[in-house]
Amino acid sequence: MFIADEKRYDKMVYRRCGKSGLRLPAVSLGLWQNFGHGGCFANMEKMIRTAFDLGITYFDLANNYGNPYNGSAEENFGKILDGMKNYRDEMCIATKAGYEMWEGPYGDRNGSRKYLTASLDQSLKRMGIDYVDIYYHHIFDPNTPLEETALALDDLVKQGKALYVGISNYNREQTAEITGIFRELRTPFIINQPSYSMLNRWIERDGLDKYARENGVGLAVFSPLYQGFLTNKYLNGVPQDSRVGKGATWIGNELTDEMVSRLNALNAIAEKRGQSLSQMALAWVLNNEAVTTVIIGASRPEQIIENAGCINNLEFTENEIAEIEKLI
Repeated sequence: MFIADEKRYDKMVYRRCGKSGLRLPAVSLGLWQNFGHGGCFANMEKMIRTAFDLGITYFDLANNYGNPYNGSAEENFGKILDGMKNYRDEMCIATKAGYEMWEGPYGDRNGSRKYLTASLDQSLKRMGIDYVDIYYHHIFDPNTPLEETALALDDLVKQGKALYVGISNYNREQTAEITGIFRELRTPFIINQPSYSMLNRWIERDGLDKYARENGVGLAVFSPLYQGFLTNKYLNGVPQDSRVGKGATWIGNELTDEMVSRLNALNAIAEKRGQSLSQMALAWVLNNEAVTTVIIGASRPEQIIENAGCINNLEFTENEIAEIEKLI
């Protein structure tokens, strides 16, 4: 029987999501990679339990997470959750729909009422739960009216299948437009999930973070370590077993000699702060007031433990910020 560490909440920092009453851990666990079929189930289970005992209560999924992209991460998470069902009310479980999922016109990339409704029903069945805490539209769909997408999400809340709704991969303009619709509907829309890191600052240039902060929308940031660049993996080049070495990331060509030099300079700052490079990179993202939580990925429990340690030093001096700005 699983017995959780009852002092786990003392190990984590929690932040209010936008202007909602929901608080999320500063560090959350994403199940995009390493939770599909063919992986080691015992390792998956240990990662989930390790995260929970560190106070990580938010688990981020999508209908296409896992390998193959057919709901395998949700299925495995559901099996793990079955052994932790007494703790369901202490977890914030999120899933998404919007990318290609099944063959035919109704499971293709879109934001239609039919796809969003059918996909959530499938996700709930795979995970063996009655509702998700947050249901996201995964990517903006220019071919579906935003009113239709918003109304579909609103109806799913009214049906009791989701407590809150969110969007992902929406820019500032798209976020502002759908926010207006949600306000008219009085939908509990609370969160947007964009990519953001030291090496990917598009939300600052776009003004999405400023809009979110001013309009009470939380940001759950994915890829805060820029596909592993902002870890110690690449400080001495490209290991064969890394994602870049395996060709498993689309940004491998960015790992130039100049990039390695920048990463080592950032690592030197992190060492002065008593942190690993990944811990400092996560702390830097969390230093943006618009950010509610950073979503980390992991292939083993030790990575979760290390990255959750970022909360032990979230403050930056003006000199540290200035040094970092010169490098990013």
